[in-house]
Amino acid sequence: MRLEFIDQAKLFIDKTNMRYGKRAPDVSDIIATVRKRGVIQPLIVKPANELGLSGIVAGARRWTAHCLAAAEGFDHGPLACAILEDGDDADAIEASLIENIARLDPDEVNQWETFTRLVKEGRDPGDIAQTFGLPDLAVKRILALGNLMPRVRSLFQAGKIDRATVRHLTLASKSQQRAWLALLDDEKAYCPTGHNLKAWLFGGQSIPVKHALFGCEGVPGIVTDLFGEEAYFSDADAFWVLQHTEIEAKRVAFLEAGWPDVVIVPAGEHFQIWEYEKAAKRKGGRVYIDVRGNGEVIVHEGYVTRKEARRIEKGETIEPDAKATRPEVTSTLGTYIDLHRHAAARAEMINHPGLALRLMVAHAVVGSPLWTVRPEPQSAKTDAVRESIELAAGETLFDHARLKVLRLLGRSKDEPMVAGGNSDPRELARTFLRLVALCDEDVMAVIAVVMGETLMAGSAAVDAVGSEMALDMTRYWLADDAFFDLLRDREVLAGMVGEVAGTLVAEANVKEKGKTLKAIVRAHLHGEGGRAKVEGWVPRWMAFPPRPYTNRGGVGSVAAHALVEAARGLEGDPAPETPGAALAPAEPEDEGEAVPIAA
Repeated sequence: MRLEFIDQAKLFIDKTNMRYGKRAPDVSDIIATVRKRGVIQPLIVKPANELGLSGIVAGARRWTAHCLAAAEGFDHGPLACAILEDGDDADAIEASLIENIARLDPDEVNQWETFTRLVKEGRDPGDIAQTFGLPDLAVKRILALGNLMPRVRSLFQAGKIDRATVRHLTLASKSQQRAWLALLDDEKAYCPTGHNLKAWLFGGQSIPVKHALFGCEGVPGIVTDLFGEEAYFSDADAFWVLQHTEIEAKRVAFLEAGWPDVVIVPAGEHFQIWEYEKAAKRKGGRVYIDVRGNGEVIVHEGYVTRKEARRIEKGETIEPDAKATRPEVTSTLGTYIDLHRHAAARAEMINHPGLALRLMVAHAVVGSPLWTVRPEPQSAKTDAVRESIELAAGETLFDHARLKVLRLLGRSKDEPMVAGGNSDPRELARTFLRLVALCDEDVMAVIAVVMGETLMAGSAAVDAVGSEMALDMTRYWLADDAFFDLLRDREVLAGMVGEVAGTLVAEANVKEKGKTLKAIVRAHLHGEGGRAKVEGWVPRWMAFPPRPYTNRGGVGSVAAHALVEAARGLEGDPAPETPGAALAPAEPEDEGEAVPIAA
């Protein structure tokens, strides 16, 4: 470095400075000294640019105080500046951070962002730790916080989210952060914070890596909590597939070791040790493998029930129901067999798309360790809304279709849903075989109902499929009391009056109360008071495609339609003129018939 004296007008805050782009720094603690004696400690600056201006890397507060004092008439002349070597932004950022940390604690979020900028400039986290005298873990934590989405950092900086929440968000992917921010913005939605956030991120199950019975090296989907010093599986279903394989291997190993019985206690049915007593292997003691919901597996060797223990005290011998025999194959050979059969089955299934379709439908209906399909809950906030949906024509028609599908699948008509099974492998096989026996038309009927049950309300998918079908809402909806009770906006009501009664009536009543506007709409829809009855009217938001009444936004259906239109634009393919045309098979090039989906 070299020392020069530079006029304040030829200095500016460089982008490498921690305080670049922020509000003017607080100089109340140094302004009095600067007025009296000027700036004594040199600023750290970059070499002058082509305009003769030098960027301040460290010392923005001193320069700001000097400028304020000069404006008040306290002129102490040029400022002493130490000039860095040309072209090293990493050194500049580092100098700014060191100087600010040493003099005055900077804003915490600024620290996160500055450490992140150092890494982007090529600094290794280990070098950063050594430079600032921080443990490696502390630097990793700061970098994780600095890599959060800008809005998350801003919310913490403004005190709108707490420290526990922002730390747990470092476990979230960018898409999860965006989903969480959407929940935060939705006044009607529950947005998890603090320790509840971790459960939300991992789908209700935060499974620590330490509970895995299998080797985790190379296993995808492991997220490390830098603040809790713990790692978790982000995909609980994938974890349980591997974990159950190891649990079964343990069971087999205990049987091979001579234990008369091995009982696997599933998650939710804890092994309550006070209900059992110790017993030797030769006296019928069992091994209980207790599987916990968080992935932990606890093995209890040599136990019998209390009732059985009393019998042992009387000299009786507890005999197992049947002596377990050694398996024909080892667990490793079993895996070998399973993987080869799996590879062959999926390769051959390419030639049998009809069977593949039926198997996919069976998975959607029953579920499996690799498939999680949840029905749309159709949650309503009030009884009036719930009753309106239950009585809707669309709901009645769908219920009839559901009953038909339940009969086709050989299930009870009292079951509320077709989809959303419990992943029972036997039920999965039974449903698949049932579908194999059905004709294509019946299989398609099952698909329609399963898709209807699992179609998310308010999603872009509803708008996309409704637009493709050219869905006419007048066939399924009529204005009811629940609808009118929920209307609040006078501008919207005025627009509705214009639709059912005409522009002149709407203009004449534009200043009337909402109650009056509702009465006008009702009268025209019902043909009351001498008014002509209006048929086939639906609010703009409910139609396909939907439209708003104002420019204020906030209409979910309109926002969903915008997503569909954006997707259509990305595909570069205009909507088909005829509903369902996009699904029509292309004309065959020869005289052969189209391939059916039949099994």
